[in-house]
Amino acid sequence: MPDLGTGGEVVVGAGPLAVGLTTALHRAGLPAPPDRAAGLARALQLVPPVDREALYWTCRVVLVTDRAQLAVFDAVFSAVFDGRLDPADSRGDPTAPPPIGSEPRTRPAPPDDRPSQPGESGAAAGTPGGDGGGAEREVLLAAASPEERLRQTSFAELDVAELAGVRELVRRLVLSTPVRRSRRIRATRRSGDRLELRRTVRAAQRSGGDPVRLVHAVRRTTPRRLVLLCDVSGSMEPYTRVYLTLLQGAVAGARAEAFVFSTRLTRLTRQLAGRDPDLALARAGATSSDWAGGTRLAMSIGRFVADHGRRGLARGAVVVVLSDGWATDDPDDVADAMRRLRRLAHRVVWVNPRKAAPGYAPVVGGMAAALPFCDAFVSGHSLAALEEVVAAVREG
Repeated sequence: MPDLGTGGEVVVGAGPLAVGLTTALHRAGLPAPPDRAAGLARALQLVPPVDREALYWTCRVVLVTDRAQLAVFDAVFSAVFDGRLDPADSRGDPTAPPPIGSEPRTRPAPPDDRPSQPGESGAAAGTPGGDGGGAEREVLLAAASPEERLRQTSFAELDVAELAGVRELVRRLVLSTPVRRSRRIRATRRSGDRLELRRTVRAAQRSGGDPVRLVHAVRRTTPRRLVLLCDVSGSMEPYTRVYLTLLQGAVAGARAEAFVFSTRLTRLTRQLAGRDPDLALARAGATSSDWAGGTRLAMSIGRFVADHGRRGLARGAVVVVLSDGWATDDPDDVADAMRRLRRLAHRVVWVNPRKAAPGYAPVVGGMAAALPFCDAFVSGHSLAALEEVVAAVREG
């Protein structure tokens, strides 16, 4: 248990303290993703608490996002720092009695450093005995904007309304690939890669056969093709809706090629090309029949390489695979399929929402087999993490 020490100083590191408290809140049923623990650790480093009251308000400002969460937060905070209960004792049992320490209690008063005004008494300021009748006064110290909260929260923890808001923000993301030099050329009056003889001779006919003006040519540049392969198996279901919105925006804005896979591979480029995103997603759902099934990772990537990649879709392209890497295929088959894909693609970006989980390490299974053939490995579990995906796709 964290010890505040005799002088009020926190003798435990900010990181272990933040992880311990957020873990206890998660076990008690409150949303406490890893980014909250990181935010609390930073806050404790910036503003070291000098006593229990200051520690309470720092943790509450960072971790509590709704007034309805206060009762559980107070109980867990008292349990962790007073040692009165283990919040996991009755977890999952709706008939269990209220745990010790979860009874209502008076919260520490918020710090108030305002100088007192002339004529202002303790009763008028809301102290017991004033007009408030001893009622508790709560002051909201800080609150994140709704958009900022949506940016940092994992897609798996959003409700229906929040998910709709995130999808609107995802539609604003612009996926752009690095450019490459095309085989096609264009004329230029300045010195270029080479002299364009045909156009120079044609121009000389206007000056009596004398090549007064030399026409040079340079190779055109064009954006690299973008290909997205999205896992729609059961383990990816909390993220599928947002990822399909990302695919729809990429197809409509960047002329990307979109595929989904679970037990088989399905091409959805034409279905997602419509201007109405909801209609496009409805058409995509009607096309693929293996949503929320198992994952045949090696078979799906191998089928893409054999049927589409070798014919040109993957040659020199930026290929983005959105999958948690949980597959029923043999890891050696996954590695073989990824090796063939890597030979064709300019860049392979793997998006795994499980990467953000505490303690995650891609050491086994399909993810471990695929990782050596990836140029970038990002989480993509939240809107802020999808911005990292955008940056990884843009890199040359």
